[in-house]
Amino acid sequence: MLDTDFFRRWMSAAAEAVDREAARLTELDSAIGDADHGSNLQRGFAAVAAVLEEDAPDTPGAVLALAGRQLISTVGGASGPLYGTLLRRTGKALGDGAEVTREQFAQAFAAGVAAVGQLGGAQAGDKTMLDALLPAAEALALSFDGAADAARAGAEATVPMRARKGRASYLGERSVGHQDPGATSSALLVEALAATADGESA
Repeated sequence: MLDTDFFRRWMSAAAEAVDREAARLTELDSAIGDADHGSNLQRGFAAVAAVLEEDAPDTPGAVLALAGRQLISTVGGASGPLYGTLLRRTGKALGDGAEVTREQFAQAFAAGVAAVGQLGGAQAGDKTMLDALLPAAEALALSFDGAADAARAGAEATVPMRARKGRASYLGERSVGHQDPGATSSALLVEALAATADGESA
């Protein structure tokens, strides 16, 4: 079972991962975006970690809902609403239970990913964060490590794609050959989830 503390530790691990990889995310974004993806997410997830230190949500769903609200209010551009929607919708789908099973979480995460697709109007193959999140959500039903592997592979698979959504789509063919920064940061989020689960079982 996954309790409230598990989700708090996941958000903390995600903040550390984004902080560690912020320069790489911005470098990726400089090629096909506004060169601010890393710094924006770094600020947003630092704010999430801070608010979860101050506040004490008492359910998994409340942790993710609070994290999502914080990202929406602190992250500029499209990333804030998209990541915020992912976490808020996942939290809402988890309901008010004090603990959830991995299967329940997988279903809730899939609902969050679907909400991201609806908000951004994107789908698999558009060279967006969904190229990492969709395979991760599918694999999460089986294992945390499998979800991390799927997200990482999905992010890497965006390199030869031509962007069809977001800022990168304005570049047309010039977007080919670059890894999507949103898919890359999404993989970091799922990798942090797997690392949290590994720590739990160690």
